[in-house]
Amino acid sequence: SPPPSPPCSPPFLALISSTLLTRGHICPYSCLCPDHHTVDCTGRGLTRVPDSIPLNVRRLLLSNNWIPWIPSDFLVLYSDLVYLDLRNNSLSLLEPGTLSTSSKLVFLDLGSNNLTEISSGTFRESRSLIKLRLGNNPYLNMVGRDPLTGLTSLRELELQRNGLTALDVTVLESLPSLRMLRLEGNPWLCNCHFAKLFVWLTENRQKLPQGMEGIECSLPLDGRRVPLSLLSEDSFRECRGTLTLTDYLIVIFSGISVSVAAIMASFFLASTVHCFQRLSKGSKGDEEEGND
Repeated sequence: SPPPSPPCSPPFLALISSTLLTRGHICPYSCLCPDHHTVDCTGRGLTRVPDSIPLNVRRLLLSNNWIPWIPSDFLVLYSDLVYLDLRNNSLSLLEPGTLSTSSKLVFLDLGSNNLTEISSGTFRESRSLIKLRLGNNPYLNMVGRDPLTGLTSLRELELQRNGLTALDVTVLESLPSLRMLRLEGNPWLCNCHFAKLFVWLTENRQKLPQGMEGIECSLPLDGRRVPLSLLSEDSFRECRGTLTLTDYLIVIFSGISVSVAAIMASFFLASTVHCFQRLSKGSKGDEEEGND
C-alpha cells in the first residue's frame, strides 16, 4: 500500500499562507477598498471607527459619518497612514496623544465637526503634516499657545468659519513652511488682543487666499463688523502701552518684591546701627573705667 501522505503537505501550507495574506487585506464591513492601501468608508453611517482596518493602510477615508471620537491609540497600529479624512463627523474632542505617533501623516481633515478646542501638543509629532483642515467647526473657540509646535512642514492651515474671537500670534509664528492660511468667517474682535495678529496678517497677507478684505472683525464700541482691509496699525494705537493682565501681575509682583527688599534693608540697617551704638557705649565705658 502507498505510504500515508504527510499531515501538512506543501499545497496545504500554501493555502494557509494565502488565507493569512488575504486576511491582512480584509476590507471593513460596508467599506470599499479599491487597493491594498486604501480604505474608503465615506458616508456609511458609521458611529465609530470600523474594525478590521488593514495595518498597512495609507489612505483612510471616514468622512460624512457620525463618529464622535477617535481612540487615543488609534494611530499606533497604522504607522504607514499618510492621508486621513474625518471631515463632517461628530468629533468634539481630540484626546491627548491621539496623533502622537502619526509621523508619516501628510494630510489631515478634521473640518465640519464639533471640536471646541485644540489643546497644546495635539499635533506634536506630526512633523510630516503638510495640509491641516480645521475649518467649519462652529464651536471651536480656543486654540492653545503651542498646539502646532513642531509642524515644520505644514504649508496649508484652514481655520475658517470657526468660533474664534482671538488667536495667539505665536501659533502662526511657529510654522516656518506656511504658505496658505484661511481665517475668514470667524467672529474676530478688534481689540488689543487682536493687535499683534493684525500686524502679522498685514505682513503675511500673501498667504491669505481672500486677502485682508476677506476677514472681518467686530469693533469694540458698536460691534460693527469691518474688513481688515479698512484698518491699519493706527487703528490699534490706543493699545500701545496698554498693560495686559500678565503685565499687571509682573508690576504688582515687582512692587511687592521691592517693598519686601526695602523692609529687609531697613531692618538690616537698623540692626547694624544698633550694634554700633552698643559697641560705642561699651568702648566709652571701658575708657571711663580706665581713667578711674
